[in-house]
Amino acid sequence: MAEIKTEEQAEKKSLNFIEQIVEKDLAEGKNGGRIQTRFPPEPNGYLHIGHAKAICMDFGIAAKYGGVCNLRFDDTNPTKEDMEYIDAIKEDIQWLGFQWANVYNASDYFQQLWDFAINLIKEGKAYIDEQTSEQIAQQKGTPTQPGTESPYRNRPVEESLELFQRMNTGEIPEGAMVLRAKIDMVSPNMHFRDPIIYRVVNHPHPHTGTKWKAYPMYDFAHGQSDYFEGVTHSLCTLEFVPHRPLYDLFVDWVKEGKDLDDNRPHQYEFNKLNLNYVLLSKRNLLILVKEGLVNGWDDPRMPTLCGFRRRGYSPESIRKFVDKIGYTTYDALNDFALLESAVREDLNDRATRVSAVLHPVKLVITNYPEGQVETMEAINNPEHPEEGTHQVEFTRELWIEQDDFMEDAPKKYFRMTPGQEVRLKNAYIVKCTGCKKDDQGNVTEVYAEYDPETRSGLPGANRKVKGTIHWVSTHDCLECEVRLYDRLWKEENPRDALEAIKEAKQCDSLTAMKEMINPDSLNVLQHCYVEKFTAGMKPLTYLQFQRIGYFNVDKDSTPEKMVFNRTVGLKDTWGKINK
Repeated sequence: MAEIKTEEQAEKKSLNFIEQIVEKDLAEGKNGGRIQTRFPPEPNGYLHIGHAKAICMDFGIAAKYGGVCNLRFDDTNPTKEDMEYIDAIKEDIQWLGFQWANVYNASDYFQQLWDFAINLIKEGKAYIDEQTSEQIAQQKGTPTQPGTESPYRNRPVEESLELFQRMNTGEIPEGAMVLRAKIDMVSPNMHFRDPIIYRVVNHPHPHTGTKWKAYPMYDFAHGQSDYFEGVTHSLCTLEFVPHRPLYDLFVDWVKEGKDLDDNRPHQYEFNKLNLNYVLLSKRNLLILVKEGLVNGWDDPRMPTLCGFRRRGYSPESIRKFVDKIGYTTYDALNDFALLESAVREDLNDRATRVSAVLHPVKLVITNYPEGQVETMEAINNPEHPEEGTHQVEFTRELWIEQDDFMEDAPKKYFRMTPGQEVRLKNAYIVKCTGCKKDDQGNVTEVYAEYDPETRSGLPGANRKVKGTIHWVSTHDCLECEVRLYDRLWKEENPRDALEAIKEAKQCDSLTAMKEMINPDSLNVLQHCYVEKFTAGMKPLTYLQFQRIGYFNVDKDSTPEKMVFNRTVGLKDTWGKINK
């Protein structure tokens, strides 16, 4: 007998594993019934598509269960942080559709972290080490070999306290000494082998200025900041699984005798968002920008959220994609085509339809009265009839796509060829009568005759023909620039390909990247034509160029010259080409 599932059981099954944990904690009354998360980016670059998954999780969990999600900047490395990145991160989160409850910085807790470190030294749980970074790495051993103790591991508490104070005066050069937690040099978890918890950075901090010279490491600041802030569910990606025992240990150490069993931050890990044909490393993205291989962080070929935004991706489409791929406890490589499919699905619902001709050739309707102008109605969005229509002019001379005419066409070619009829969308049925060529044999004009009884909306319009093509009037159009964007990398797995090229050719990342870049990632078309209806449309307006693809208005547009970016084609052509 088949098992019958209740509605409640079906709903439970549809929850991801993080949601299941949260609901269990709420049912058991943990954390006083509170849900609090945080999104903790390091302000050393722009957010990319990988961050979108963490944002949706952190903010989405809090919103779903009536909790709080704070934005906390992990600003523990002042050499790499910049206000430009902080502002951009805030803009991207809000564009994606989320709003933080509060903005915090790890630097807000520097004094508390310092005081905690002082207590650890006094309790014999931390010491100053003066070995070089190479010596420390060597004496830590390997995953299969135990580490050996530092010669400074058992130095007197008073000496470590004095040196720790000097680390923050500016007199100690960077790299000369560090503060290490004293845990277990033979632990199978490498993170327990006396991790470095403070180092010297002689660089002004964007928030604290020159007050601090000794800065906490991420592993030391992360869990404690969660604890100070009241986070209940600390959500991370899978590379932090080995860090979790250290996270828990530091929380145990900082709780100062309090019973936190049912009221403490817990770290949970989910899989990253990995896409083929995409390189997400901030370090490599910075090289692309600084070396001019792309046109800034918001270049529409970049995997940054601002790049996707400028290209014409909607925030809703990115959220839908994240929801489709879900959250698991194992990493997987997702097909970029899945993201593009989510974008097509979303833009089909929201994009305004217009006609544009990217590779124009003139069509002359020889039996149409010269000087006559008719006004045709074009539907703005067939998915939403309530959005109405706009008017386009029909005249004797039109622009059509070069690919929509073929002088010597194969049997199943249903567009414009001599002797064959096609419908001009929203207008008339016309029969092609021939063409004109230049001295090189290039077609410069196409000729046709129209049937005046077949205008859309008239009884004669019901006559069926196999082909329909789009057009714009030569007297009712704008000349514009169209930027055709495609994938930045030729390699399906650019991260592995980058390392392979570097190793094989003994070259740096920049040289390897130049070899991997797709030469067709950007094609700029001039002398394209689009309906005048688009004149003055604001940047980021979502459009469908009928029969071509989805486009949006670029920020470079001016009243004198509109610029459009291709977001995605109507169909996945990349997959067919690369099979």
